[in-house]
Amino acid sequence: MSGETRTPVTVLGLGLMGSAIARAFLAAGHPTTVWNRTAAKADALAELGATRAPSVSEAVGAAPLVVVSLLNDEAVAAALGEVSLRGRVLVNLTSSTPDQSRARAAWATSQGAEYVDGAVMAVPQGIGTPDALLLFSGSESGYRTAEPALRALAEQRPYLGADHGRAAAFDASLVSVFWLSLLGVSLGISLAEAEGIKGSELVPFAPAVVTLLPDLMAQIAGQVEAGDYPGDDTTLASAFEAFSTLRGVIARHGIDTGVLDASGELFRRALDAGHGADGLARLVPIMSGSR
Repeated sequence: MSGETRTPVTVLGLGLMGSAIARAFLAAGHPTTVWNRTAAKADALAELGATRAPSVSEAVGAAPLVVVSLLNDEAVAAALGEVSLRGRVLVNLTSSTPDQSRARAAWATSQGAEYVDGAVMAVPQGIGTPDALLLFSGSESGYRTAEPALRALAEQRPYLGADHGRAAAFDASLVSVFWLSLLGVSLGISLAEAEGIKGSELVPFAPAVVTLLPDLMAQIAGQVEAGDYPGDDTTLASAFEAFSTLRGVIARHGIDTGVLDASGELFRRALDAGHGADGLARLVPIMSGSR
């Protein structure tokens, strides 16, 4: 490690993610103060060199950069409600909605802090590794001040703009893909087991499906932005036929079809509106109600 001075950092919240964040700062040589409502959660970090703070106020006062990783926005409000934030850069990595992030930013700014909202696109074990991705938005000067320390958390840490809710909006949009993919994985394994196939037997073939998603997302995004939905590759009408066949196979095994039924209703709305010859991207405006 070079002789450069490392920014002192305070971490509020020592759940799995907060503890991983604190460990990464410590590993990078940042003097790190930690606080958690349940004080015992700081024990392991103290052994690594972290300084325990007995109160949020003392924790915030210990460093110019304060990183928050709590359960939700309500927990952030409860922890920081009576604390002076003047002169601090507050980086909030707590999961929140875009509107919550904007409201929290307005409050923090009124308290004299530079507020940066962040979204963690990584599991705790990934913090500090090349695969970690953190998204940031809000105060650009606050981000630039914090950025040298944030390098300890992720190599990929793009600043997305001044809108304090933008990082949370990116997060919600990308996590939507994850949650529905998780349901797809669960459904696929359920069907495989019903057909006498172990889920593990599917794994070697999964990349052939998963690697389709980036190109598909790029194609759909481009068509939505252009307002043009060509059915050159496949049409909604033909896709719905294949989808209906799959639903029938799953239903015959007694597997829950609720997710598929909701998706099928979306197809039907598009077909009823006369879009059967359009491509799959037409589902986006149908879903959002924009066209």
